[in-house]
Amino acid sequence: MNITTEEKMYLNYIDGEWVTGSVEQVDSSTNPANRHDVVGYVQHSEKEDLDRAVASAKKAQVSWNKLSGAARGEYLYKVANMLEQRLDEIAKTMTREMGKTFPEAKGETARGVAILRYYAGEGLRKVGDVLPSTDSEAFMYTTRAPLGVVGVITPWNFPVAIPIWKIAPALIYGNTVILKPAREAAVTAAKVMECFAEAGLPRGVINMVTGSGSVIGQGIIDHPDINGITFTGSDAVGKQVGLGALKRGAKYQLEMGGKNPVIVANDADIEQAVEATISGGLRSTGQKCTATSRVIVQSKIYDEFKEKLIEQVKEIKVGNGLEKDVWMGPCASEDQLNTVLAYVEKGVEEGASLVYGGKRLVEGNLADGFYMEPTIFENVTNGMTIAQEEIFGPVLALMKVETLEEALNVANDVKFGLSASIFTKSIGRMLSFVNEMDAGLVRINAESAGVELQAPFGGMKQSSSHSREQGQAAIEFFTSIKTVFVKP
Repeated sequence: MNITTEEKMYLNYIDGEWVTGSVEQVDSSTNPANRHDVVGYVQHSEKEDLDRAVASAKKAQVSWNKLSGAARGEYLYKVANMLEQRLDEIAKTMTREMGKTFPEAKGETARGVAILRYYAGEGLRKVGDVLPSTDSEAFMYTTRAPLGVVGVITPWNFPVAIPIWKIAPALIYGNTVILKPAREAAVTAAKVMECFAEAGLPRGVINMVTGSGSVIGQGIIDHPDINGITFTGSDAVGKQVGLGALKRGAKYQLEMGGKNPVIVANDADIEQAVEATISGGLRSTGQKCTATSRVIVQSKIYDEFKEKLIEQVKEIKVGNGLEKDVWMGPCASEDQLNTVLAYVEKGVEEGASLVYGGKRLVEGNLADGFYMEPTIFENVTNGMTIAQEEIFGPVLALMKVETLEEALNVANDVKFGLSASIFTKSIGRMLSFVNEMDAGLVRINAESAGVELQAPFGGMKQSSSHSREQGQAAIEFFTSIKTVFVKP
């Protein structure tokens, strides 16, 4: 295979070295904005490669855990500096590889820098408490023990932020890591891994193995020396991860799908609500687990809201995310585009009214990419597929309701419970929403997408395994409490 300098070969990172896979096979990563543009090639690894990585991580974990939290934090500070120095380069790679616009990619990469620095600081925070004992001569306290080796399985939609918000807490609390990135974003992941390598972490502390979910992902699930698995992806795959981990007694953390609503009450600031609905639902081409999918609007303002929404969506410029003034990039792959188109077709078949968009864009330079029109349905009822299933694309479903009580019933009538937002000026409506909304993240007068890095993140119902990521809450997954009783 002839590979140009631009179409670089990226290797696995195992035991502190960049190594080829055990078989002479690579996977290409192509630009969804231009399918003829090959971003790079990554290893098509086999179980043998994973076994090497796990053995390396297991060996390294003992000495890594013996370092002080402050010493481990110094390594994370170094990684943060490396990532910051290469921010534009890595963001450009992200845009080429999975399609989100360059400004969004830069924002995500900057967030990765901030997450690393936040968890570097965790190395100096408390990990336990002193407890009173019934024995007056004894001393009792709690501390935290790392899980050991942690498998990190990440999706393609946030190829910098999601791996880092799993890897950073895993490392600071004394674990070692095996990263299995999504193949669609593995080049970006490799560039992030270069930052860890350049920071000089001890051999084996962090490893990356690229390959298929059926081999490397399943291998992580089944491996007896992987003590914990943290996964972000679809609910179907997440359940397989959970079942496999449960069978062998490994700890697991699952962040899965969402069908996130925004409720627009009669007293809402309509301009604010429209802007947030578009940003929450259509940025990143709707490919966020927290993206707004259902727009539940009270009838008194429904027509005005719909008119303003359509008017502003028509102004969205779709194109290559590296081009100036492009607001929305392509779907991340042809498969994802076809999935979205299939949902649009299903919505029409089931009786929803397609009021804007719904087609693949193929004019001019868009012909070689996987571009989708931003799409708006109305007359959507809760029994419809597009009201129940996660589409993961730029599709908004308008749903008209009479009362806030009805809006909350509609919003909660799905299997997911990740994020939700409401627009209202009424404190009473705000409190009702906070108390009655079945979602792990609720936002008032703000879009459904996004959470601050120092805050716990996770869903209810079938959106997660009910643990929380990010912030200090991360310690609950990546460690176990150890109670210590000392008697002279």
